[in-house]
Amino acid sequence: MEAKGYTLDGTVDLQGRPALASKTGKWKACAFLVGYEAFERMAFYGIMSNLVNYLTTQLHEDTVSSVRNVNNWSGSVWITPILGAFIADTYLGRFWTFTVSSLIYVIGMILLTMSVSFKFMKPACTNGVCSKASSSQITFFYLSLYIIALGSGGTKPNISTFGADQFDDFDPHEKHLKASFFNWWMFSSFLGALCATLGLVYIQENLGWGLGYGIPTIGLLFSLFIFYLGTPIYRHKVRKTKGPARDLIRVPLTAFRNRKLKLPDNPSDLHEFTNTGKRQVHHTPVFRFLDKAAIKDGSSSSSGATNYQPCTVTQVEGTKLVMGMALIWLVTLIPSTIWAQINTLFVKQGTTLDRSLGPNFKIPAASLGSFVTLSMLISVPMYDRYFVPFMRRRTGNPRGITMLQRLGIGFVIQVMAIAIAYAVEARRLHVIKVQHVIGPKQIVPMSIFWLLPQYILLGIADVFNAIGLLEFFYDQSPEDMQSLGTTFFTSGIGVGNFLNSFLVTMVDKITGRNGKKSWIGHNLNDSHLDYYYGFLLVTSIFNLGAFWWASNRYIYKRETKEMKEGCVEMEPPKALDTSLGLQV
Repeated sequence: MEAKGYTLDGTVDLQGRPALASKTGKWKACAFLVGYEAFERMAFYGIMSNLVNYLTTQLHEDTVSSVRNVNNWSGSVWITPILGAFIADTYLGRFWTFTVSSLIYVIGMILLTMSVSFKFMKPACTNGVCSKASSSQITFFYLSLYIIALGSGGTKPNISTFGADQFDDFDPHEKHLKASFFNWWMFSSFLGALCATLGLVYIQENLGWGLGYGIPTIGLLFSLFIFYLGTPIYRHKVRKTKGPARDLIRVPLTAFRNRKLKLPDNPSDLHEFTNTGKRQVHHTPVFRFLDKAAIKDGSSSSSGATNYQPCTVTQVEGTKLVMGMALIWLVTLIPSTIWAQINTLFVKQGTTLDRSLGPNFKIPAASLGSFVTLSMLISVPMYDRYFVPFMRRRTGNPRGITMLQRLGIGFVIQVMAIAIAYAVEARRLHVIKVQHVIGPKQIVPMSIFWLLPQYILLGIADVFNAIGLLEFFYDQSPEDMQSLGTTFFTSGIGVGNFLNSFLVTMVDKITGRNGKKSWIGHNLNDSHLDYYYGFLLVTSIFNLGAFWWASNRYIYKRETKEMKEGCVEMEPPKALDTSLGLQV
């Protein structure tokens, strides 16, 4: 294959012909993709960053209801990729799933823009005072939002993995290029988020919500046009299994059927495929009970006359990988809950503070989220150009540090951020007490820039967390389930949002019982938000311990691919991680 100039990983073009390595893929193909990611993130954060303010000021929802509805919608945006990834991995492939889903996304954006633009679709306002929205107006608004969530379900898990597919894992040069792909991919995502939190939020509050939603809609259409210009040079991975997710059910069932059989002493005696062109995953000693699914002829002897085909070691190891990733996924839920504060309680907290910047200008509270993005944009190049080479020289790891080390550092920084958020809120309540601030709309004589440290630290943490998680779940997923694998990343954020929605609701109900002061009341100037942040801080510290336990038990994937020229092995360098005790 290499002599003919084709890619070594078996990728093809849109017509199904083997892809030429020199004319397809790599960064020249990704250049057409990053524009979509930037505009899509601008659209998402243009909605997400200021949605809690729209719900409270335009639709007149109370604080707890608005936070709950924002988290439920955001959670849906991040959960629906499970469906989109399953469709891509099992039926349509990444390219066509993305194509259909992006159309749904654009329709949702158009409907949302209409709902905030046309007078009959939004509450009537007189002298800045808006009447209560009708049930039909609320239904149309939320229908538009959830159409966007449905469209995002097919675009989010497939566009980033489709970009990663443009690099050949079996070509050393392209594999080196791919090591930086997710860093720069997320850089474009952060750039789109920055435009939203700096520009769109201001436009929404000062020039109109219709214009604030219309701009990213037009940008999204433009980015799709650019995306399809690159179609001739895209590489497409060929699905080698019709239903890869079925192995997650078949392997445990087969292992259960063979539960009375004895495992061979040598793992090489287990069943494995040969000469299929698929990557073989090396056997690992974890979850040994699943190895019984790969006992040769075991299924037929254990089930009487019925002959069951044994699973291969690669299928068994794929199931093990998913189980191992599930443990890591569980310990990402609390950090995702912390992240959910940025677009909910942090924003409401900011609206109570002094937002003046000069005599005639007020900073929109949601615009402070731009400092999260700015810290990301500054940190990503520093991480990629300075931190990684420095650590690479010390550890010998091509990534500088292991993927789980990267996550651990991010989680520690997040704990620092929520600790600072607790301290700042305690300070705000002290000022309220001293200055006798009582009313819900009274401004606390304390600058909004007191919130900057927690925003900046969460941005730095996300350089380690968000990029690290996306790379980890893509890299560690079984070959035929990489779209589905990356939904561990998106679903973790989604469940984190739902968890925050649940926590806010329950904390409000429990602490506000019998006429007591709620921690998260409608009037934040007469609440105890510091207690809620303290609760999140303690939970995060316990979660760090859980992450330590799970990461020390995780074994990274090792692969080999059989080819006509011989075997090509994809194996991480054997370096011992001295800080977490993780073997790479």
